[in-house]
Amino acid sequence: MISKLTSLNAMPAPAGYQPADWYDTPLYYDIIFDDGTEQEANFLEAAFAKHSQVYRRSKSNLRVLEPACGSGRLMARLAKRGHTVTGFDLNPKMLEAARKRLAALGNKGTLKRQRLESFEVAGTFDLAHCLLSTFKYILNEDGAVSHLNAVSRHVKPGGLYILGIHLTDYTRTSYEHERWTGSRNGIDVICNTRTWPPIRRTRREILRNRLRVTSPGGSEKLLETNWECRTYDAAQLRRTLRKVRDLTPVAYYDFHYDLSAPSLGAALSDDVVVILRKNS
Repeated sequence: MISKLTSLNAMPAPAGYQPADWYDTPLYYDIIFDDGTEQEANFLEAAFAKHSQVYRRSKSNLRVLEPACGSGRLMARLAKRGHTVTGFDLNPKMLEAARKRLAALGNKGTLKRQRLESFEVAGTFDLAHCLLSTFKYILNEDGAVSHLNAVSRHVKPGGLYILGIHLTDYTRTSYEHERWTGSRNGIDVICNTRTWPPIRRTRREILRNRLRVTSPGGSEKLLETNWECRTYDAAQLRRTLRKVRDLTPVAYYDFHYDLSAPSLGAALSDDVVVILRKNS
């Protein structure tokens, strides 16, 4: 087990791999994750219909906020369905990709550069969502609670914040490995992510992401990103959520996004989607 958070980040990339921030490459990110966009959008709409208490004469044209919106893939999909979308992210290249994507739809949507821990956007929203465990990038409890309170301020009474998070098994002593592949316009991307065993004392886990990108002409690009996240088991997540007075967990699901198969609050799976409702 790595005992210091800096140990992996200090290691040079292996021969052929170039140190990079893969959030600076929104095209490769999209090639890997865009296949799940339709399912995620379906889930968000269905979860809102099932769990919200916002009075609406129509189920269409929700006001939707996405913290850590990335390249705007979900914003664009929801905008195409008639919803009014607002998003923010910290990475300028992701935001530029999102702006281009929304401009192709007729400049639908609002984008800002903001931090998860402390953000301000105009108006209130029926639905907010952050599905891909980005919440774990907030590395301390004060920041996590500040983020949840900021979301609460921007969600209407009876509205929802849908939060996805990978929970941590502190008994794990081996590496975890995930592999994704995708292709678009002749560009092939292989993404391998390794997660080191969690460090319980500091509530940190170290991740390494390696991309192998092959272009149509056959040239190859190798990129490596290292970063760290905060860890949560089910009890730690519940303790954090209880500190936010105006958001109440009303249901739990997993990353299969199946509304017919809720998770039991006492036995959450490794991948959890929490439905938080703003108190009326």
